[in-house]
Amino acid sequence: MRTVRDEDGTVYVLLRESSDASLVRDPATGETAHLPNASLEPVSGESPLSVAATAVPEPVRAVLTAVHDEVTLGLLVELVDRERVSARELLEAVDLCESDLHGALSEFRAAGLIEEATVDGRRGYAVTELARQGIGTIRDDDPHDDS
Repeated sequence: MRTVRDEDGTVYVLLRESSDASLVRDPATGETAHLPNASLEPVSGESPLSVAATAVPEPVRAVLTAVHDEVTLGLLVELVDRERVSARELLEAVDLCESDLHGALSEFRAAGLIEEATVDGRRGYAVTELARQGIGTIRDDDPHDDS
């Protein structure tokens, strides 16, 4: 597999190449098509697997790459549900040692899922819109669903 771009700038994953045409997959839709080789050019520096991952909405990708197990996923869900929490309150509420909690929070900050905040005059954390959207999509939260 390789990453290619057509004349319009659309990026594809190249699946198979023949003398005249190539079978490509659009990562956004998953659809395959045969395109003339002359209309395609290689894209350097972009892994075809990373390009394929763009089929997943960016907020969900951020969550998936920041959480490593059910415990860290649960921590992020808890943070999203609380919106804002002081570091002390969070340490008392969860069953993680301080270093594991700090490591997970650092991963979340690096992924743009949380940010440092002052909560009740103490150092704490607030979730970002990226985290809300990512967890909301995973939960399948539908603001229009009245059930």
